[in-house]
Amino acid sequence: MERPHFGIPKTGGVISRPPGIRSVLAVVGGLALLLAIWNLWFTVEPEEVGIVLRFGKFSREVPPGLHFKLPDPVETVIKVPVQRQLKEEFGFRSAEEFRQTDSQKVYEQESLMLTGDLNVAWVEWSTQYRIKDPYLFLFRIKDGRNTFRDLNEAVMKAVVGDRTVNNVLTVGRQEISDDVKRRLQGLCDQYETGITVDQVVLQNVTPPEPVKPSFNEVNQAQQEKERLINEAWSEYNKAIPRARGEALQLIQNAEGHAAERINRAKGDAAFFEALFDAYQKAPEVTRKRLYIETIEAVFPRVNRTVVMDESARNLLPLLNLDMVEVKP
Repeated sequence: MERPHFGIPKTGGVISRPPGIRSVLAVVGGLALLLAIWNLWFTVEPEEVGIVLRFGKFSREVPPGLHFKLPDPVETVIKVPVQRQLKEEFGFRSAEEFRQTDSQKVYEQESLMLTGDLNVAWVEWSTQYRIKDPYLFLFRIKDGRNTFRDLNEAVMKAVVGDRTVNNVLTVGRQEISDDVKRRLQGLCDQYETGITVDQVVLQNVTPPEPVKPSFNEVNQAQQEKERLINEAWSEYNKAIPRARGEALQLIQNAEGHAAERINRAKGDAAFFEALFDAYQKAPEVTRKRLYIETIEAVFPRVNRTVVMDESARNLLPLLNLDMVEVKP
């Protein structure tokens, strides 16, 4: 009995395929060929380098531009932005990527830190970095981005743990940034991450919400203390120089008066000595000269002059002495 062929014609012992199936296979083959040809080239942007993997193993590194490769999955390309400055944020996000409940929990784990004096601080910061060696970044460490974030958190918590809470919240921010950058770069070099740290910026450093009012009161008291100290120094800087100037002026006036008195006394002494020497040489002449000089000095101050004879007697009762005036 002959078996049925279910509609497939039998010709000379060879089964012929329907024309529709051949067309579908031709289309699929053509698409596969086009896809393979399309995967033969790729473009690397100016700020990137391309890492070519052959069967998952590093093959070569290519610069920016148009390049050719074997089709996938024989060769694949990973583009690494070596000229672009990248940024990682901790304790906050510029663009919200998580649900509010999850993100808040993540932020607390990143930013809540214990200081050296056993206080708690909320530290938000960002780290700007570049990938200087894409091979190290991709193949020497696992998950380079998350590893770099873990290094950031470890270093920041270590640095904050070495300082008091007042230092962290006030004057120590720049010192903390510099110390974190130095330590973080050392770890990146030690672990061969291929990363260069450009900058660490503390965005916001605050106490936790439950104790924030108390910290604010302490900060206000410290600011008031600094203000009063500055005002006191301002008054000090005004009063002390003025007092020193007045004291110096009094000293200079006293020194000038003393020098004047001394010079005048020396002049009087020199004049007296000269006069005495002249008197010893000519006593009569000197006596008359002194008499005449004295009269010349006294007479101009007298309004009325009475000339008396030496031989006259009892003349004083006749004179009206009240009328005699002597000019000062």
